[in-house]
Amino acid sequence: MTTTEHQRAVKAAADELIDVSFTVNGTPVTIRVPARMHLADALRQHLGLTGTHLGCEHGVCGMCTVLIDGDAARACLVFAVQAEGTDVVTVEGLGTQDDQHPLQQAFSHHHALQCGFCTPGFLMSSYDLLAHEPGVDADSLPEELSGVICRCTGYRGILAAVADFAEAHPEGVPPPRNCAPRTLVGRGGGTSSIALDRAPVGDAEEAVPTDITRPTGTPTLTVEVTRLLTSSLADVWAVMTDVHRLARCLPGAEMTEDLGDDRYRGRAKVALGPVRLAFRGLARITERDEAEHRLALLAQGADTGGNRTAADIGLRATATPDGGTELRADAAVFLSGRIAQFGRALAGDVSQRMFEQFAHALDETARTGQAPDVGAGPSALAIGAAAVRDAVRRRVAALRTRLRERRGHRRGTSPRSSSGA
Repeated sequence: MTTTEHQRAVKAAADELIDVSFTVNGTPVTIRVPARMHLADALRQHLGLTGTHLGCEHGVCGMCTVLIDGDAARACLVFAVQAEGTDVVTVEGLGTQDDQHPLQQAFSHHHALQCGFCTPGFLMSSYDLLAHEPGVDADSLPEELSGVICRCTGYRGILAAVADFAEAHPEGVPPPRNCAPRTLVGRGGGTSSIALDRAPVGDAEEAVPTDITRPTGTPTLTVEVTRLLTSSLADVWAVMTDVHRLARCLPGAEMTEDLGDDRYRGRAKVALGPVRLAFRGLARITERDEAEHRLALLAQGADTGGNRTAADIGLRATATPDGGTELRADAAVFLSGRIAQFGRALAGDVSQRMFEQFAHALDETARTGQAPDVGAGPSALAIGAAAVRDAVRRRVAALRTRLRERRGHRRGTSPRSSSGA
């Protein structure tokens, strides 16, 4: 990409938010980003495309290489606003785990990776090279691919993979296999393009999904919780089929509008450590099985900071011999933005605690017939804080154990052995 191509003249303050529309991996998207945000950060934080890696952030290492209108470009040197109207392809667009691009297969066959950090950059740079020079000579590959740095010095496998692929495809590189309209959430996608509208909330604006589709791909985390409730199956099912009462059982959630056809608009507060987020979004019931007492729903939300979340949730209630109810909750959760940068263990811990609180509130609602007041009971923020505290305590305890073991080894004894051993 030349210095004059695809340039968008923008006159804006550094912290001003600007709407940018472009296509990424076949999906038309519109995101709102600061004027000086790089394309790499926008791809990672706003669209969940974390395959684009950041290394030097000076355009030297090549880790962040993507294709813009068919040409390789350093995503850390391109402002997101400069991508207006372009067609961007990232490493996720080449192929999937189940349907790899032949170039990815060649890298795998020749073990052309060690830590894997440079692999996306090499894949995209190699794709660009072979698309423009399909008959490239193997002897020239070291120079042609010198724009990407492998920190593990695993160049031999990389060069062998590219040379093998070039020989096998003299007619040119096959097109990407994973470029199609989808909903970009977390680490997966959907089956339709992103559609966002803007709804004013106080002095700010929040991105609110106008449609919702079932996420596909690999979820950020999965949650499975089974709880025994004291209420009868009939009472529990009565709450599960009353969406207004059901929503008030989930900590931090509030339903704001019934859109009809089992579609609902709402908001939710989520916390992971120091990150406190307020999402607005949609939920849609996709299954209501009276005979099996099973309920399935999809939820999707976004906030002003580019964080997105989507969940595919299933609930099933089963009668127990003592007249109570076993409630099982399964969820596949997709996260993107800052919230996705936290470890899966912490995010999973928070999600599991929220479902546990949900089960408790559902049991109380079924028993009393009265749903919790909005804002009553443990908040999502308190649950998140408790999860972080417990995680810190576990790490401190593990650190103390390792220190004791090291002291014991230095003295020539193990703290796990008895003094008389």
